[in-house]
Amino acid sequence: MNGAESLLRSLVSGGVEVCFTNPGTSEMHFVAALDRVPGMRAVLGLQENVVTGAADGYGRMADAPASTLLHLGPGLANGLANLHNARRAHTPIVNVVGDHAVDHAHLDAPLTSDVEAVAAPFSHWVRTSKTSRAVGRDAAEAVAAARAHPGRIASLILPADASWNEPGVPAKALPAPAPTSAPDETLEEIATRLRASERPALLLGGKALRARALELAAAIGRATGARVLCDTFYGRLERGGDRAVIERLPYFPEQAAEAIADVTDLVLVHTKAPVGFFAYPDKPSRLTAPATRIATLAELEEDAEGALEALADRLGVGPIEPGAFRSTDPLPALPDGELNPVSLAQAVAATMPENTIVVDEGATGGFFALPITASAPQHDWLALTGGAIGFGMPCAIGAAIACPDRPVLDLQADGSAMYTVQALWTQARESLDVTTLILANRSYAILRAELDRTGAAPSREAERLFDLTGPELDFVSLAKGMGVPAERVTDAGALGKALGRAYAEPGPKLIEAVL
Repeated sequence: MNGAESLLRSLVSGGVEVCFTNPGTSEMHFVAALDRVPGMRAVLGLQENVVTGAADGYGRMADAPASTLLHLGPGLANGLANLHNARRAHTPIVNVVGDHAVDHAHLDAPLTSDVEAVAAPFSHWVRTSKTSRAVGRDAAEAVAAARAHPGRIASLILPADASWNEPGVPAKALPAPAPTSAPDETLEEIATRLRASERPALLLGGKALRARALELAAAIGRATGARVLCDTFYGRLERGGDRAVIERLPYFPEQAAEAIADVTDLVLVHTKAPVGFFAYPDKPSRLTAPATRIATLAELEEDAEGALEALADRLGVGPIEPGAFRSTDPLPALPDGELNPVSLAQAVAATMPENTIVVDEGATGGFFALPITASAPQHDWLALTGGAIGFGMPCAIGAAIACPDRPVLDLQADGSAMYTVQALWTQARESLDVTTLILANRSYAILRAELDRTGAAPSREAERLFDLTGPELDFVSLAKGMGVPAERVTDAGALGKALGRAYAEPGPKLIEAVL
């Protein structure tokens, strides 16, 4: 057994069942070992940012790591944008990166780079396996590191000779560190604050956005008068149906600051105090008011649901009736007439099947989608946590593979779609039940808004850089060229019918909605 086979056997032993990959020469022994090691599904992506984005979507929905397999430093570099998003989402991933053989690296061949240095800013754990005997043990430790609460990125660098040499020694799965509990003194301090505070609020992120934790937070809010909010962007929000409704912190900093300006006590659960996405001239970066007192109920390594449960007990919160905090808004009717961001969101809400996974990279075109779908059937919402665009299509791949019995809807801005449009080919190859809804406003509309906000003077050249016409992108042709059935709609009624058809048929589809 060589090192590559011991790596695969160690990954499978640790519960890693899927490898998203775009391999190269230094990874060929790993590829060859796939036929000898049962239990690992290999999924090909045509660009590394598709690979890492798919691993992100898989980890968010499976609550378990997938593996990537990337080709040296440049291949890793191609996938860093979506690895950045995954890190911000607290997604578990075992990131395997091939490298030159140890005795070859000093020759400075064309693909030579410092892979550890490239991986480090986007990983929680990094190691290079120097020998074939070390590979299995290192792989087991990588899986355990990735499974650490609430989910981490472990990057294992594999020199080619560590793959081809013998002996490879597979390792059994290692226990992942369990989440710790919030200290009693923290619980008591926060319970006291909430009882006495004039205008308290809870701000939730991470695992605090799962259904039971949200229900507990809503009950705490009702008992104490605290508002319950979530981060602007988050890894996974369970919502719809009987699940508790939560208010999202606005994106633009002055709106977010205004939303929490009067909060006297802000309690954080699996998140940090909010800051602006960017700095702007003459505007503060910290969004909380100076007088707001901030406390943390559960750090990332702590059990968010357990902390909320313990806090609810200290506050005397009684049993929670199912659906007590669900949305009371009526489900929108199928819209007709003009197609715009509001009618698009109404069509999405009116047609969404139970247990849909929504991947949201809608940008400005999808601005109304989240609030309007609050009363839709039970579903999960995956957001762009790190702000690196090109996330939606790949993330939908991973989510669909993690949950093959659930439909996936990708709300996809047209500009960011072009970053990873190759993902459509993988969706077709794997016959994934993904509906990609292109929000085609033919522009980088968010940049127009940001230009105004920075105070920079508009110009003809700036407008040209934000415009996606001349020529217009033809997503129907692009999708069909990669094996995905597609259609274009220009009014709200046609969109509702197209979504209905898409959900009724298994497999991937694309709808280009011209806004």
